[in-house]
Amino acid sequence: MGAEIHHLASNQRNPGMVFHPEWVEGIRVNRSAVERRIATLNARRTVKKQWQAAWLLKAITLIDLTTLSGDDTPGRVQRLCAKARQPVRSDLLAALSMENASLTTGAVCVYHEMVPVAVKALIGSGIPVAAVSTGFPAGLSPLETRLAEIRASVTAGATEIDIVISRRYVLTANWKALYDEVALYREACGEAHLKTILATGQLGSMTKVAKASMICMMAGADFIKTSTGMETVNATQPVSLIMLRMIRQYFDKTGYKIGFKPAGGISVSRTALQYLVLVKEELGNEWLQPELLRFGASSLLGDIERQLEHFITGRYSAANRHPMG
Repeated sequence: MGAEIHHLASNQRNPGMVFHPEWVEGIRVNRSAVERRIATLNARRTVKKQWQAAWLLKAITLIDLTTLSGDDTPGRVQRLCAKARQPVRSDLLAALSMENASLTTGAVCVYHEMVPVAVKALIGSGIPVAAVSTGFPAGLSPLETRLAEIRASVTAGATEIDIVISRRYVLTANWKALYDEVALYREACGEAHLKTILATGQLGSMTKVAKASMICMMAGADFIKTSTGMETVNATQPVSLIMLRMIRQYFDKTGYKIGFKPAGGISVSRTALQYLVLVKEELGNEWLQPELLRFGASSLLGDIERQLEHFITGRYSAANRHPMG
């Protein structure tokens, strides 16, 4: 009966749990063991030829195509949405016998101000709009302002909200405060899915990354995300391994599957393939789908398209042949 309940939970949205401080008290990370695991994985696992093309097409479906610039305009967001709808040139798709695959990116991610523009541009596509929120990227605006920002983006049509946690709670090990904050964010999201950005490069240690991951999931996060993309250090494979292990531990405890989103610095196909292999080995094929895995990226798609053209023609094309819109 217990296994049956566990299976049923795995197909449902994470509701969050009551605060369990004991879930984080015993967490310890052996940094050298983590680094050895990543080194041996990258040495053992490579993807070649037609299998690489197939994996890169899979990676496209997992991209949160992102623009988070101070000079964003409606026109830029509309072009990005057009690219999300048709991420690969039609001639390349035809050469790969994928012209009828209805290939799209996983989502489009923008600031709140651009949510209505993206929602309108993506009508009928099924592509979700994600909004960064809660005073992104620092997360230091007043709490009520952060909560109001979430609600406003949901009202405007965003179905995914990428929030930033208060790093000070992690650095001071105030786990109850972090739990309470994320639980409020989850409540403000309503039906929209909550992606919690840990800003791992600012958390001080791998053990703190692991504990923050567990707290965010306990508080109701649907995804845990490495970075804003604007820290000095963003997504790394060792940190990602730790977060994936925490996702597995949370699943073992509760039966709920939590998504993972590495972001920042994932700009070339080779790196994306390494992350796909890492997720496959740590969590299994079930996690290789947009509901449970996303890449936060802006330039990755262009490089994937170049690699696909190289697979077809044997030649690398100029980057300007694969514009974002």
